[in-house]
Amino acid sequence: MDRIEHRFVEVKGIKLHVAEIGKESSPTVVFLHGFPEIWYSWRHQMIGVANAGFRAIAPDFRGYGLSDHGVEPEKTSFSDLLYDTVAILDSLNIFKVFVIGKDFGAVVAYAFALLHRERVLGVVTLGVPFIPPGPLVSHESLPEGFYISRFRKPGRAEADFSRFDAKTVVKNIYILFSVSEIPIASENQEIMDLVESDTLLPSWFTEEDLDAYGTLYEKSGFQTALKVPYRSLQDERYEFNIEDPKVEARALLIMGEKDYFFKFPGVEDSINGDEMKKYVPNLEVTYMVDGSHFVQEQFPNDVNQLILAFLGK
Repeated sequence: MDRIEHRFVEVKGIKLHVAEIGKESSPTVVFLHGFPEIWYSWRHQMIGVANAGFRAIAPDFRGYGLSDHGVEPEKTSFSDLLYDTVAILDSLNIFKVFVIGKDFGAVVAYAFALLHRERVLGVVTLGVPFIPPGPLVSHESLPEGFYISRFRKPGRAEADFSRFDAKTVVKNIYILFSVSEIPIASENQEIMDLVESDTLLPSWFTEEDLDAYGTLYEKSGFQTALKVPYRSLQDERYEFNIEDPKVEARALLIMGEKDYFFKFPGVEDSINGDEMKKYVPNLEVTYMVDGSHFVQEQFPNDVNQLILAFLGK
């Protein structure tokens, strides 16, 4: 961890935090985090690819970690995150990259691959596959207490989270998202109440890790994190005006077989069906038997091997 360096890049007056490791002359891998993650969630992969001769870049998205919020955080969108990613790479004089996205970072990764095709050497996503343009209908059959539905309602998640410190909120979400069942609250229950106070962290997530996350979320809060992804999913996910949403680059999807995302209606059929090949013809899918939604932190060595094999092709 001591080898990872940190800098700030200013984009339209916003200071964005970037963690990096590796020689500037090396091929670059840019890592895009999900929620409730930050750059730190890629710590194992950054060191792994750097040891193999690559340069690793892992920003905190705006409003996350050490990066500033936008002037109007309530208006932050996926396109802002894409713009920031491009601006960071431009400021560092990096043109071609391998792009790796986890969770909603996969949406940004694929948008980058579609809108900046000439800059992409390959795309890897973890936990979330390519999602075709159009309305998200998979959520409609889930109960009112579905965590995304709750997080999308302005004020509801804020009130829920405000009962706890940032460290406890992150702990609860890591526990909820590490199991194979979709987090769904009952009608008179909040999402945070799904976790008993004495529930232990997953064995692969240490108190030191939790301290790192908690400290950074104390700084950033959850305002932007609730806007993107949750309140931007339906209306702004594909505001990029992509005429031909076909990813020509080589692509790899790494999925944990115990990832709760598999339980979303239609997801497994979508990954394994012919439609996915229509949008991502050069896609390879790899499953990790006991993998959860945080597979890169749960099995870092195995994920590193998969990523390095992909980068080396």
